[in-house]
Amino acid sequence: MTEGHTVGTMPESNDVVLLLRKQHGQIRDLLDQVADGPADRRRESFERLTHLLVVHETAEQEIDHTYLRRSGGDGERVAARRTAEEDDATRALDALVAMDPDDAGFAERFRALRRDLLDHAAAEEDEEFPLLHDMAGPAALQAMAKATRAAEMLAPTRPHPGLDSVPKKAAAGPLAGLADRTRDAVRAVREHLP
Repeated sequence: MTEGHTVGTMPESNDVVLLLRKQHGQIRDLLDQVADGPADRRRESFERLTHLLVVHETAEQEIDHTYLRRSGGDGERVAARRTAEEDDATRALDALVAMDPDDAGFAERFRALRRDLLDHAAAEEDEEFPLLHDMAGPAALQAMAKATRAAEMLAPTRPHPGLDSVPKKAAAGPLAGLADRTRDAVRAVREHLP
């Protein structure tokens, strides 16, 4: 990539695949902190993990998977598989968010989610990311990185607006607001990309 195309000094600023790999590393670290970290820090680590997962997966679905689907062929098939895995993980994460890390059953459910997330990340790194690199040129990879970064910056840290009661939050799913607002932010940025 020429200097004229550089938007940032970090390599992941210019390539969505590098950015997503970096996020996968952060997710792995947080998974370890929740599983093996001190009990008094587990809730905080889990909340950070939850936020990162929702923003990361929503951005992938709205940016990368959309690009792959529009490319057709293998891209459509790979995006469908990854989206199905992400939907399963979201349901498992919703169940865990409703629990306390000290609750009976949390550790077992978390181990299952952790295994599924690690398998999912490996599938993305082995199948989806090489396909993105093959299908997208440097400008598209850079634009997708920009949109993903915007999603990170614009993602809310508070619950969905209007869901101020526990029953409303439970009915909508604990992560609905974060995913909805992240999706809105990504779509707003995506409209202005080349």
